[in-house]
This record gives sequence, structure tokens and C-alpha cells, in this order.
Amino acid sequence: MVLLLCGLSGAGKTTLANSVKKKLDESGVHTEIIDGDEYRRMLFKELGFSKIDRFENVRRLGFIASKFSARGIVTLISAINPYAEIRNELKETYPNVKTVFIDCSVEKLINRDTKGLYKRALLPEGHPDKLLNLTGINDQFDIPVEPDLYLNTGTKDINECTSMLFDFIINNKPSL
Repeated sequence: MVLLLCGLSGAGKTTLANSVKKKLDESGVHTEIIDGDEYRRMLFKELGFSKIDRFENVRRLGFIASKFSARGIVTLISAINPYAEIRNELKETYPNVKTVFIDCSVEKLINRDTKGLYKRALLPEGHPDKLLNLTGINDQFDIPVEPDLYLNTGTKDINECTSMLFDFIINNKPSL
């Protein structure tokens, strides 16, 4: 099983992935997290943030996830994954891929701004530190129309979201 945890920067994808992994591990369910930021930093340094590069990044993450999943490991891909087209491609290419939309209002994300990205994206035009391709602010994000699971981290706390995701995985995980 591959779960595509997609949502805007700071929505809580990685925090939730780590929390549910801990709970799954304690329950004896083998789990792996593929963190988009970590893989970009360590393995895919040559990829930028153009649409073409974002597609390639997600394709690579999906391929790696499919290898874990084929071995019965529940695999959580924690990545913004902004385009419906590539999410659909992964669902068509690999078995048992589920989309989990981690939602949070932009207003709350701007207030959280854990990485300082929103502050940079909202700088005035022409500012040398302005971030020009922050998904949801000045770059596209296709909201999943029919996600397999919807979680709103702006209205639910980490424990509630962890329980909901855990239950979803347990109820939908294929047996080998």
C-alpha cells in the first residue's frame, strides 16, 4: 500500500507520517516514510521546482514506494505533490495507491510558517529574497477532488489525524 500524503507546505504531512508510522510499528505493521524534502536533498539534488521537475520527483518517489509496497511495507510518501495529473499517473501505474489530502487553510499555514517559506513568498515583487514558486501562494496546487482520505490539520489535532489515518490504513491494507 502506498499513501500519497499531499498538501501545502507546513500542513503537517511529515509530522503526521512520523506519528502514524510510530503507531503502525507498535502494531506490528511494517512502514516506511518517503519524505519529499529529504529525498530531494539527498538523492535528487539536480531537480528544481519547475512543473517538469516536480513530475519527475514524484515519479521517482512513486517508483521507490512501489518497491517497498511490493514487499508488504506500508509506504507513506510525504510530499506537496501539487498536480492531479501525476497523482493519477501513480494510481494508474502502481497497485493500491491511495491519496490522502492533508488540508490546512493558507491563513493558518502563514501563521505557522515553520520553514519561513510563506514570509519569503509574500515579499514584494523584485525583492531579492522573494520565493517565486511556493505552492498555494504563487504556484499551482490542484486540490484532490476525491481523495481516498481527507484530513484537516487546521481543525483537528495530531492525535485525531493520526487515529484517522491509522484506522484508514488498517481497514484498507491488503494482506499478503
